[in-house]
Amino acid sequence: MKTLIGKKVGMTQIFDDKGRVVPVTVIEAGPCVVAQVKSVETDGYNAIQLGFEDIKESKINKPEKGHFAKANIAPKKHLREFRVESVEGVTVGTEWTVTEFAEGDKLDIQGTSKGKGFQGVIKRHGQHRGPMGHGSMYHRRPGSMGPTSTPGRVFKGKKLPGHMGKVTVTIQNLDVIKVDADKNVVLVKGSVPGPKGAILKLKTSVKA
Repeated sequence: MKTLIGKKVGMTQIFDDKGRVVPVTVIEAGPCVVAQVKSVETDGYNAIQLGFEDIKESKINKPEKGHFAKANIAPKKHLREFRVESVEGVTVGTEWTVTEFAEGDKLDIQGTSKGKGFQGVIKRHGQHRGPMGHGSMYHRRPGSMGPTSTPGRVFKGKKLPGHMGKVTVTIQNLDVIKVDADKNVVLVKGSVPGPKGAILKLKTSVKA
């Protein structure tokens, strides 16, 4: 499985060979450094920890300094762990770049969605509004809470107003349209979670 950490630059559009418009997300992917390799023997599972973006040593704490010193790599701003089936051939300190991916690959991209704050049921769950006449008095409210005396409570899972967004989201099977190794940029078809500047986890699609 090929994996990288990336940063969302923004969205644009390009034209394919047939002149069709393709909406793409520009992602600055890598270079990433292998900061730690976990195996079944030592940690109970196989995983690779990658570091992305350099940071001044004065801006990290002592445990982080020790972690990077043990790996003998420069301090990194972002660390992400990727579960893999095997860690054979992976060594600490190896640098991975955007060349890990190629045009035509399928990626699963994970990030944190935009936070929307406290929202009502129409925006949060896509429910319909009530009549807009002045006498209805029921325009954007959540609707019936269910039975009254029996069972005398609101059932779990009832769609109500509440906090919306800022959750971990994974978009699967995104096509890689273009890879620019000189600028460490990959263009993927469609949108990915989060605002501009959001940190993303890119990995080979599991359902490709």
